[in-house]
Amino acid sequence: MLMLIIAGSTCQLLLAQGKKENIIIDVPLIVNSRISFGVEKLQKTLVLHGYNVSIKQRPALSNKNRTIIIGDVVKDLDERLKNYAPGITQSERNKIFGKESFSIHSSTGGNIDVGGVDATGILYGCLELADRVMMLGKLPQKIDVADAPEMVLRGQCIGIQKSTYLPGRNVYEYPYTPETFPWFYDKKLWLQVLDSMVDNRMNSLYLWNGHPFASLVKLKDYPYAVEVDDATFKKNEEIYKFLTTEADKRGIWVIQMFYNIIVSKPFAEHHNIKTQERERHITPLIADYTRKSIAAFVEKYPNVGLMVCLGEAMEGVGKDDIEWFTKTIIPGVQDGLKALGKTEEPPIVLRAHDTDAPSVMEAALPLYKNLYTEAKFNGEALTYARPRGEWAKLHQTLSKLGSVQIENVHILANLEPFRYGSPDFIQQSVIGMHEVMGGNGLHLYPQASYWDWPYSADSVAGGKRLLQIERDWIWYKAWSRYAWKAKRNRDDEIKYWSKQLADKFGCSIADGRKILTAYEESGEIAPKLLRRFGITDGNRQTLTLGMLMTQLINPYRYGLFTLLYDAEAPEGEMLLDYADKEWKGVKHVGETPVHVNEDVKQHALKALEAIKTLSVKKNKDEFERIRNDVRSYYAMAFHFAYKTEAALLVLRYKYSNELKDLEDAEQLLDLSVTVFMDLTKITTASYLYANSMQTSQRKIPMRGVDGTYKHWNEMLPVFEKELSTFRHKIDSLKNNAGKVVADVKPFTNAEVQLHAANVYTAAIEKNGNIFADTNLVITSFAKELQGLKAVKVRYNQQLTNGTYIGFASKKPVKILVGFFKPQKAAFTKDTIYLKEPQLETNASADDYGQAEIKISNAIAIEGMPPVSLHTYNFKAGWNVLKLERGVCLILGFVDGNTIVPVYDAGLMSDSKNKNLDWLFE
Repeated sequence: MLMLIIAGSTCQLLLAQGKKENIIIDVPLIVNSRISFGVEKLQKTLVLHGYNVSIKQRPALSNKNRTIIIGDVVKDLDERLKNYAPGITQSERNKIFGKESFSIHSSTGGNIDVGGVDATGILYGCLELADRVMMLGKLPQKIDVADAPEMVLRGQCIGIQKSTYLPGRNVYEYPYTPETFPWFYDKKLWLQVLDSMVDNRMNSLYLWNGHPFASLVKLKDYPYAVEVDDATFKKNEEIYKFLTTEADKRGIWVIQMFYNIIVSKPFAEHHNIKTQERERHITPLIADYTRKSIAAFVEKYPNVGLMVCLGEAMEGVGKDDIEWFTKTIIPGVQDGLKALGKTEEPPIVLRAHDTDAPSVMEAALPLYKNLYTEAKFNGEALTYARPRGEWAKLHQTLSKLGSVQIENVHILANLEPFRYGSPDFIQQSVIGMHEVMGGNGLHLYPQASYWDWPYSADSVAGGKRLLQIERDWIWYKAWSRYAWKAKRNRDDEIKYWSKQLADKFGCSIADGRKILTAYEESGEIAPKLLRRFGITDGNRQTLTLGMLMTQLINPYRYGLFTLLYDAEAPEGEMLLDYADKEWKGVKHVGETPVHVNEDVKQHALKALEAIKTLSVKKNKDEFERIRNDVRSYYAMAFHFAYKTEAALLVLRYKYSNELKDLEDAEQLLDLSVTVFMDLTKITTASYLYANSMQTSQRKIPMRGVDGTYKHWNEMLPVFEKELSTFRHKIDSLKNNAGKVVADVKPFTNAEVQLHAANVYTAAIEKNGNIFADTNLVITSFAKELQGLKAVKVRYNQQLTNGTYIGFASKKPVKILVGFFKPQKAAFTKDTIYLKEPQLETNASADDYGQAEIKISNAIAIEGMPPVSLHTYNFKAGWNVLKLERGVCLILGFVDGNTIVPVYDAGLMSDSKNKNLDWLFE
C-alpha cells in the first residue's frame, strides 16, 4: 500500500515496493482551499493512472509551525530543509524557499515529502508531483525537487471591453451586462481559464475596465450611479463571487483595473457633466463619489486587488495625479478596510502609464506600504527583448522603490491576428525584464484579439469561433514558463518545445522541431518590421495590414512615436536617416532598414521551408491554420521588404532629382502590391479581421471608422490606387518639366464669436506678436496662414491653467492649433510646451480629428521650437476648445469644409525635410 500524507506544509508519500494499487492521502483536519485543490488534482491524476486512492484526515500541525515553511517543529527546520534540498548552501536554501516555493523529496525509506512555504507552495508541489505522474505514467521511485518562481506576480489580462464603442458612450465605458458580455457569466469558461492559468503556474488575473464600480457596488449617497438593473446586479455579484472564490483555490489573485477620472453614465447625467474629460481637474463631487465607490468595493470584495491607471482619462502628469492617488484612491481603500475592521492592506498596483509614477510613488509610500508598479515592456507591441534609453531608466527607477515592478506585455498590435509562439524571443524578453528593466512580475495580454475576448479572429467553417486560450496555448505557456524561471539551457529548451509540439500534433520529435523552427523564424518578422519602419508602438497601427508610402517616407506627419526607435529597438536607423546618410556618404550605425529587409526575408523563407511539407496525425485543422499563418508572415515580410526598398529610392529622389529613382521605385512598389494580393487571398477565408479594436482610434494604415479597414481585402484597393497614382505622377513629371506651379491661396477666416473676456485676435504676419503677454514675434510662416486671425492667448496663463476658448459659429469650423516641437529625450518631463495629441497616452486624442499633423514646420517664432499645425473640427453652435496645461498657438478659425493640405512648409532648408507625399496622393 502507498500512503500520501499532507500535513500542514508537508505531504508524505509512503511507497511500497512493487505495488501501485492502493494509496491513502493523509491530510490535516484543517486545510486551506488551495491545499484541497492540489490534493484533488493529485488524486485525480493517480486514479487516472490506475491507483486506488482514498483520503484520510488527521489533526493538523500547529498554526505556529505551519507558517515556518515545512510545518514541523521549529528545532527540526534546518534539518528538514537539508532533506528537501540536499547539497545546497543555506543562502541558496533561503532564496529557494521564498513565497510559493515547494519541495518534493524521496527518502531512503521510500517516503516522498511534498512541502511548501505557504498554501500556494503546497498546491504547486502537489501539481508538480501530478505532472511527474502524467509524464512517467506512474509515481516516481525517487525524486528530489526544490523549486520557486523567480517572478513574484505572473498574471494574464482579460479586457471587459469591446472592439467598438457602445451607443452614447466613450472609450473604456462598458458596464457589466449579459447583453454586452455574455461570456462573463459563463462559469464553465471561467473554470477553463482558471485551470489553464494554474497549469501554467500563473497567480494573478487582471480584469480591465474603465469604471467597474457602478456594475458591482451600490452607494447610499449616490444610489442613482448604478449602471445596471437589479437583476443584472445580482448576476454580477454571483459571478464575481464565483470567480474570486475559484481563483483563490488555484492560488490566483484577481485584480480589478480601472481608469481615472471616469464616472458612471447615470452619475454624469444626473450632475450634467461628462463621464470623462481629460482636461477636467479634480472636483469635490467626483472625488467623493470615487472614494466612496472604492471604499464600497474594498468592503464588499476585500480579497480583490485594485490596479489604478491615472493617465488617459485625466491629465496624466502634474499635481492632479498625485493628489488623486493620495487623497482619493488610497483613502478610499482605507475607508473600506476601516468598515471591515481590518488593518492588513490589500495590494494596489499603480500603472505607470501617462503619469509621473516615481513622483506618485514617492508621495504615496508614506501613506500606504503595499504598493506595486506596472509599466509596458514594449509599448503596445512586441519589438525588442532589451529596451534601452529613457524608457528602460523609468522601469529601473520604479524597480528600486522597494515595491515590485511588474512588466506589462501589452495589446500586441504588431502581432495580431496571426499566431505567435517563439519561445526563444519570449525567453530573451523575460531575461531582459530581469536584467535590463529590473522587473519581477509579468502582466500578460492575450496574443491577439484583446478587444474580442474570448474569441480569436480566425474564420472557421460553420461560423465556429476559436477560443484564444486554446488557440494561443503556446503563448501563455512560454511566458509562464520563463516567468517562473528565465535562464534555462537553450538546447534543453529546444528539446522541451519540440516534444510539446510533437505531442500536440501527433508527430515525431524531429517534426516537432520543424514546427518550432517555423514559430521561431516567423516570430522575428513582426518585431523587426515594426521597430524599423513603424509609426508607433501603440494600437493605432495594425502592422499586418501594411503601411502607406507616405507613412514610410514622411512618418512625422502621422505622429511618429519616437520612443519606438529610441528605446524599443536596438540602436539603428529609420528610413529617413538611412537615405540621408547614404546620399551624404556618412557611415551607417546599428540595425538598418536594409539589414532588416534581408533578415525578414530569410526568416520567412526558413519558416515556410520548415513547415510547408509536414503532415501531422493530431489537431490537423489547427496545424493547417498554423501553416496558413506562416504563409501569411511570408507574404507580409516580402510585401514590406519590396515596399520599403521602394521608399528608399523615393527618399533618394529628394537629393538626386533623377526620375530613374522613381521609375525603379515604381517596379518595387508593383512587386509589393502583387505580394499583398497573395496575402489578401490567404487571409480572405481564414480571418474575420486583422485588428480587434475597430474604432476611429485605429489610424495606421487607414482610419478605422465604424469597423472599416480592418481586413486585407479593404487595403488592397488602397495600395493599388497608391501605385496607380504614383505612376501617374511619374508621367506628369516627365511631361510637365519646367511648368510653373500655381500660387498657394491663403485660408479664409471663418466668422466666429469669441465668448471670453480679454481675448484678442491679430492677423498672422511677419514680425507680428503672437502672445498677449510676451514679446515673441513671428519670423516666417506657411503661405496658407497669411492674414489669418490668430487668438492672442496668454503664455503664462497657458502654463498654469491650460487653454479655454469658448466660441459660437453658425457653420462648422476648424480651429488651427500650433504645437511646438522641442528637441528632448523620450520621457523628459516638459513643463512648458503642450504635448501634441498622442493616442499612445490619450484615448481621446482624436475626438476632434486633431491627431494627425497637417502642416509641419508651419510657423517660426524667434527663440521658440518649430511648430506643427493640427486641426480641431467643431460643429455649428456654441463650443469650447479646452486644452491641457502647456504653451501652444491658436492660429485661427476656418470654415469646416476648408481643405488643409498635408505637407512640410519647408521652413528648414535641408533636403531631408523636402516633402514628397504628393507623389502618392
